[in-house]
Amino acid sequence: MERKSRTGGSADFEPLGLAADLVILTVRDGRLQVLLIRRGIAPYQGRWALPGGFVRPDEDLETTARRELAEETGLSSDRIHLEQIATYGAPDRDPRGRVVSVAYLALVPDLPTPIAGSDAASAHWVDVASVDGASGDAELAFDHRRILADGVERARAKLEYSPLATAFCPPEFTISELRGVYEAVWGTPLDPRNFHRKVTKTADFVVPAGTTTTRDGGRPAQLFHRGTATTLHPPMTRA
Repeated sequence: MERKSRTGGSADFEPLGLAADLVILTVRDGRLQVLLIRRGIAPYQGRWALPGGFVRPDEDLETTARRELAEETGLSSDRIHLEQIATYGAPDRDPRGRVVSVAYLALVPDLPTPIAGSDAASAHWVDVASVDGASGDAELAFDHRRILADGVERARAKLEYSPLATAFCPPEFTISELRGVYEAVWGTPLDPRNFHRKVTKTADFVVPAGTTTTRDGGRPAQLFHRGTATTLHPPMTRA
């Protein structure tokens, strides 16, 4: 049976908008934080939201994601590696009409304070614990709480089987600093000795830098940098 479009003509599809949204995570002051904007325009004016926006005719999806990050937060995307999380296309996810969004995840070291622009009234780093899950007290626009939850779970899972946690660290880091990343992302304390043993015995996960530091306090701690491993064997499993 031939289907009619909303404009009355024959069509095999309904008109829709295509958007890109970003889950940008970092560890600041020992806490997992996400970059959010306060929407300056309708719909959901005044509500927190993930950075993002509509794809322009001459753009691919990742170009849109990087442009929106710069326009809405003032942050450069040069240092940020983006990877797709999932596609979200529920019919009622946007009150303006049918909009499909492709979400991107990035995990980055501590970035500077964002500066709002475009249609964002403000931009801030916000503790994930305050917006993720049933206990979160900050209401997000659209279906962004679901997108954030999916992004956080992807990050937690990737820390199990990849060396991605080192992306949150400076070029040279201590095992204690690396453990702090795992604790912040996983949301649980880890036994220091057991963690140290697992990390240093996992092939090519970290490599000694040959220097020490006292920035953790106490005795000098050995510095490491990321090794050549792309996957961890065995994985760093969550309790």
